[in-house]
Amino acid sequence: MKTSVERGAVVVGLDATPSARLALAWAADEAARRRLPLHLVIAVDAPDLANGSAQLASLWTTWGPAIRAVYAPVLQEARDFAVHRHPELTVVAELADGSPADVLRARSSGSSMVVIGSRHHGVARDLFSRESVGLPLVAHAPCPVVVVREPEHVTHEPPHLVVGVDGSAVSTEAVRFAFEEAAFRGARLIAVSAWQPPFPSSVPMDVMEQEVRRPLAESTAGWTDKYPQVELRREIIRGHPVKVLTDAAKNALGLVVGSRGLGGFPGLLLGSVSQGALHHARCPLIIVPHRAG
Repeated sequence: MKTSVERGAVVVGLDATPSARLALAWAADEAARRRLPLHLVIAVDAPDLANGSAQLASLWTTWGPAIRAVYAPVLQEARDFAVHRHPELTVVAELADGSPADVLRARSSGSSMVVIGSRHHGVARDLFSRESVGLPLVAHAPCPVVVVREPEHVTHEPPHLVVGVDGSAVSTEAVRFAFEEAAFRGARLIAVSAWQPPFPSSVPMDVMEQEVRRPLAESTAGWTDKYPQVELRREIIRGHPVKVLTDAAKNALGLVVGSRGLGGFPGLLLGSVSQGALHHARCPLIIVPHRAG
């Protein structure tokens, strides 16, 4: 079941864990909303046979087919689930060789987005476990990466998405995607800027707040003309950006944030907003890369 990714497809990385089903359902719904193909991928993390021992190569000739035999029905079940959920979808399935991060990064080129689940390992294990694909994928994928750790809050009224805004080019891409996503969903959009006033400071608090409010207004200006069906609300909230955004999105359909993207090590800096949200968001997290130039 090996195939190339159709251009513009929604790609979802799967395994045999319950979190993968949550990601699969989200990805299938998104592909149906956007009328895009859905591409399912399970990565078989084969050892490096070229640099391994002859004994390892011999063992893998037995293990490899056995592992594929285990994953094949999982992949078929996932395909059946997606087709049953949205019969009109074009769904393709792939059993690929390689680490999950490498396989999904390769398939992100030309895709609309890549969707993954997230197991609740805790921050330390998430950062350093080889099971984690979120960090390397977010750092290098040229398309949005969606991490579905929690279900979207579809029962909250009115339905809304939250987007983080700081006036940078990075958040501008996030705003664009957030308006588009809200339009597809018929949802309200809440644009949030977090600020932490310096202490001590001789500048009046209201003056500092205005300095934060200006880039928020500028970053969201003009988008309501393009998406008049999207109701926009702007909020300025004091506090650390990660806590402010994750708290604001606790009842949201999703949280949209920007990423430096394609930046190598800078995209992996601990303490960044996108990485902090990756561990603390209580709804699906959509990380949108900034495309230099």
